[in-house]
Amino acid sequence: MTLTIAFQMDPIDAIDIDADSTFRIAEEAQARGHSLFYYTPDKLFYREGRVMARGWPLEVRRDKGNHFSLGDEVEQDLAEVDVVWLRQDPPFDMGYITTTHLLDMIHPDTLVVNDPFWVRNYPEKLLVLEFPDLTPPTMIARDLDTLRAFKEKHGDMILKPLYGNGGAGVFRLGPDDRNLTSLHELFSGINREPLIAQKFLPAVSAGDKRIILVDGEPVGAINRVPQAGETRSNMHVGGRPEKVGLTERDLEICAAIGPLLREKGQIFVGIDVIGDWLTEINVTSPTGIQELERFDGVNIAEKIWQAIEARLDTRLEVAHG
Repeated sequence: MTLTIAFQMDPIDAIDIDADSTFRIAEEAQARGHSLFYYTPDKLFYREGRVMARGWPLEVRRDKGNHFSLGDEVEQDLAEVDVVWLRQDPPFDMGYITTTHLLDMIHPDTLVVNDPFWVRNYPEKLLVLEFPDLTPPTMIARDLDTLRAFKEKHGDMILKPLYGNGGAGVFRLGPDDRNLTSLHELFSGINREPLIAQKFLPAVSAGDKRIILVDGEPVGAINRVPQAGETRSNMHVGGRPEKVGLTERDLEICAAIGPLLREKGQIFVGIDVIGDWLTEINVTSPTGIQELERFDGVNIAEKIWQAIEARLDTRLEVAHG
C-alpha cells in the first residue's frame, strides 16, 4: 500500500530530529514507501467547497542541519491525499480549533490522525474528567473563591492554564503559599479561560511517566524526572527522560481508557501518570516516540503506521463489500 501523507505541523526547519515525534513518523512513512507533503497550519484554507493547503512535497533524512528537502510549492486538495497528520503543537486556541473544523470536512474519506472532531472535544486536560476514579482530586474553575476553597481543602495543589502545554504556566502552591490571588489576577489578565487545579502528588519527585498508546494499546513508557528544586518534569523545561516499565496500575489505567481512544480515532496518544494517578491524556500533539524507541529498542513509529494502514484496509474492505 503506497499512500500520500500530508503533515500539518510547525515549521520543519526548527525541529530537533533526535526528539521530534512528527519527524520520526514522517521518517518511518518514507521508509514504508509513502510520499510526503508538508504544510504549516497557516497554509490551510477552505475555498469554494474544498479544503486546501499550500505546501511542499517533502523528503526527510537523519542528518542534522540537512534533515529535509522540499519540492516546489503547490496547492494541494487535501481530499485527494490518503492521510493527514494533525501535528502542530498547542496552544489549543481558536486558531488550532479552526483547523480541526476544516479537517473535519474531509475526514474520514481522508483519514485525519488523530480524528479532529475528538481532538477538538477531548483536549488534554479535559478528557481526564471522564475518568474521575483514575485521577487525583481535580477542579476546573474561573472563580477565585472556588479555587481558594479547593486549596483550603487539599492544602498543596498544582495550578495551571487549562489549555497550556509543555509545562508553561504550571505553579505549585503549598499549604503556606499566599500567591493564589496574584496568580489568578495574572491569568485573568491574559485570557478568559478557566484554570485547572489538582491536588499535588509528592510522587512527582520520582518522575512523571509518559505512556504511549497506539490505537488504544500501551506500547511502552518513559519516565520524566524533574530537575532538583523543580516541580515540572516536562522535557521542554529540563526534565530528564529515563527508562521505565509499565506497572499493573499503568496497565489498569490503559485498559480503562484504551477502548474510548480507539473508538474516537485517537491513534497516537501520550498519557501522563504520576504515582498511581492519571493526570493528562495528550491527543493534540503527543511526544516521546524517539526516547521510548531508544530505551526499549522498539519501533513505535512502525506500530503507528501499522495501525493506520489497518484502518485504511478495513475501510477498503467495507467499501468493496
